[in-house]
Amino acid sequence: MSEKAITILYIDDEEHNLHSFKASFRKQYDITITSSVVEAEQMLEEKDFCIILADQRMPVMTGVQFFEKIRVKFPKPIRILITGHTDIGAAIDAINKGEVFRFIDKPWDYKYVENAISNAYDIYKTREDLKQRNIELQKANEELDKFVYSASHDLRAPLMSVLGIVNLALLEEDVKSQNEYLELIRQSVKKLDTFIINIIDYYKNARGVPVVTDISFEELVTEVQATIQYLPEYGNLKMTTDIQQDGVFHSDVMKLRIIFNNLINNAIKFQDKSKPDPFVHLTVKSTPSEAKIIVEDNGTGIKESDQDKIFKMFYRAGATNSGSGIGLYIVHEAISKLGGEISVTSKIGQGSIFEINIPSINK
Repeated sequence: MSEKAITILYIDDEEHNLHSFKASFRKQYDITITSSVVEAEQMLEEKDFCIILADQRMPVMTGVQFFEKIRVKFPKPIRILITGHTDIGAAIDAINKGEVFRFIDKPWDYKYVENAISNAYDIYKTREDLKQRNIELQKANEELDKFVYSASHDLRAPLMSVLGIVNLALLEEDVKSQNEYLELIRQSVKKLDTFIINIIDYYKNARGVPVVTDISFEELVTEVQATIQYLPEYGNLKMTTDIQQDGVFHSDVMKLRIIFNNLINNAIKFQDKSKPDPFVHLTVKSTPSEAKIIVEDNGTGIKESDQDKIFKMFYRAGATNSGSGIGLYIVHEAISKLGGEISVTSKIGQGSIFEINIPSINK
């Protein structure tokens, strides 16, 4: 059985059957009972059920009629028909119209009902798992298509630039001009390196086994800062931090490192160099249950029309081509895998604020 309670809806016009069923199985399952098919339909609107049991002989409509009515609108629950009468016509209708998984005769046997529920839940779980796997497979295929399309530009374009510049440099005798060519080569190689690092981060985030440890945000941020302070773009930019950690926070340090590294790098990359005091301010407030992270900058900002698209794979906001279009996508994926949320507010020419909320993971 699953760790999550198996939810069951039981409909029967005989009250004593309802209470007898609930008394027998209340410790094993999350049971909801009703004597009204109208009320049952309302309950299906409000709550997800794994299994529905319905009595065949009810005054307003039969169990088969009820199943036939709800099966299109509520296809997920597995349907079991309870009957105290041998009726071959009802059985055929139940299979053809109500798509009933199994019949249970009255008076029902405890073990038989338990087995029927167990088997029904196995089918329910298999269907849900398959549906989730199909969603994940479709997403993986879409990402692969985007990657192949983007790789032709983000991997080949810098290499072609380097090759072209090398050919020009070989024809150049002036040392100063050769140094200029070397700088252009350095920029192209750096773009290529950034893209490759992002792909590695994506793979680690998507395929890596999560390792939950005690997190020290002071140590994590210091480590990330050490990797970025020598970047040419860092320049005169001022980075400040405000870290308040109250108690032990548990999470996957690799995913957190990816989140911090990409968001801070992004803020540095899109700083507004025309401003006299470019800055990035990082705030972390952590408790044993959750962490709130804010990355604020006074950079170039993001157009409002781009703000709902920046977390998509290979989407580049604005006209700039300096980014690989994968960094914020990886951030969003890492946060989602940690069960968190991210939001952005930004204005062109003023800067951006990224807010992240991440729950602590039980070890």
